[in-house]
Amino acid sequence: MKRIVSASLGSSKRNHKVEVNLLGEDLTIERIGTDGDFDKAKEMLRQLDGNVDAIGLGGIDLYLVADGKKYIIRDAQKLRSVVKTTPVVDGSGLKDTLEREVVRYLANDAKLPLAQKKILMVSAVDRFGMAEALHELGCEILFGDLIFGLNLPIPIHTMGSFKVLAKMILPVVTKMPFKILYPTGSKQEKEPSESYAKHYRESDVIAGDYLFIRKYMPKDMRGKWILTNTTTKQDVDDLRERGVELLITTTPVFEGRSFGTNVLEAALLSLLGKKWEEVTPQDYLDILKKLNYIPRIEKLN
Repeated sequence: MKRIVSASLGSSKRNHKVEVNLLGEDLTIERIGTDGDFDKAKEMLRQLDGNVDAIGLGGIDLYLVADGKKYIIRDAQKLRSVVKTTPVVDGSGLKDTLEREVVRYLANDAKLPLAQKKILMVSAVDRFGMAEALHELGCEILFGDLIFGLNLPIPIHTMGSFKVLAKMILPVVTKMPFKILYPTGSKQEKEPSESYAKHYRESDVIAGDYLFIRKYMPKDMRGKWILTNTTTKQDVDDLRERGVELLITTTPVFEGRSFGTNVLEAALLSLLGKKWEEVTPQDYLDILKKLNYIPRIEKLN
């Protein structure tokens, strides 16, 4: 049986473990949080190295992307450098392939009227594939990268402005301590602030990383759609109570829980039997097709 583990900087309260069979292969898939403790994450990675089939790096990105250019996050590179033999992925390969296809599927196959919706994209540098696919549909997008990443009350309203700004700030931002940019550990459990509730009210669809979405999510989310990745049963219950109409998750649900893209990419990499450097976007698309994968669309209210 193959073993896939996500070593996450996130809260240990979101830990989960399942056994699944994918394309005839038995896998155990596990997510282990380190509550924002970098030293603990490093030690776990050392212990996993050589003892599992693939590692997902959770709660942090190796890269942020804008307009085809990757910017390495310094703290993530420090974590990755600990692992010497086992493949390590952060989900970026799937974000740029799977999530583009998910948007196209929702518009063309599921017939959801996304092009007519106002989209709040909480962080496009984290999910550039999703953002670009929504842009190609003709959606009206508010890019929230400065708001959700740096708590700067500056919405960005065009793809052109986003790309220019990203090229200016990403070389600096990626060298900052990651905990400044993204909620880790117990910060993931804080009650959301409503500082930017206005942007939620003025949008029909809130898209992107779930913890970024939750960061400023108001209590009243009646009629809103959420397009995201990782949600627990508690997250789903919370969204239902807030009045969210539709929840769309881009990664498969195992035992009531959708795992992050880093976990799914690690699992697919183990099935492909290739080195990470050799895997192409088409490889991911082909194996997802074999798995008959479609996004989960759940009506909550």
